[in-house]
Amino acid sequence: MTRKTPRRNSSTSRGYYDESPSREKSSFFNLNRTYLAILGGVLILGIGIGIAFSSTANFNTENVASRVVIDRSAPNPEFCAQYGASAIVTDMRVFMTLNPFSVYVTQPSMVPGCVMRSTNWSILEDKNLLSHQEVQQCKRRMNTFGFTGSLENSPNISCIYQNDSAGNLFRQNGSNNLTPVPEKDNF
Repeated sequence: MTRKTPRRNSSTSRGYYDESPSREKSSFFNLNRTYLAILGGVLILGIGIGIAFSSTANFNTENVASRVVIDRSAPNPEFCAQYGASAIVTDMRVFMTLNPFSVYVTQPSMVPGCVMRSTNWSILEDKNLLSHQEVQQCKRRMNTFGFTGSLENSPNISCIYQNDSAGNLFRQNGSNNLTPVPEKDNF
């Protein structure tokens, strides 16, 4: 019977013996691979759960998280999509006293509405919802019409003015500063 002597590690000069350096390295790498696989699985599971939670926000009518929800909530949604654009209408009243000077604002109410394109006003006139005089008066001031409520049940129609003075500060003009970008789809 021959006795095996352990191999001498050439990197050590003190005479320490290294019996299985390749075995320790392979178990270390296996541990790292297992650890990375578990972390990857947890990451993918977390992303999947996050997507599931965020996608449910679009289907809840209490949460107006997307344009799709606003479009579905508009009065006469098909009519509004074809001849105008859906909108969120905020109704509130402002009271101002002069002596002493003070301003009071009512609690705003938000309702779904629709803004008509100026080329489609005749449709409202044909449905006898507007008179020819109302259309001419609104057209003279370069305004458009918006309404709340169903067209079949006496909607609340108003001559509204498109205000571009503030601009849309949520859009960028290509550079890093936020400046208003001219509207391309004027009604």
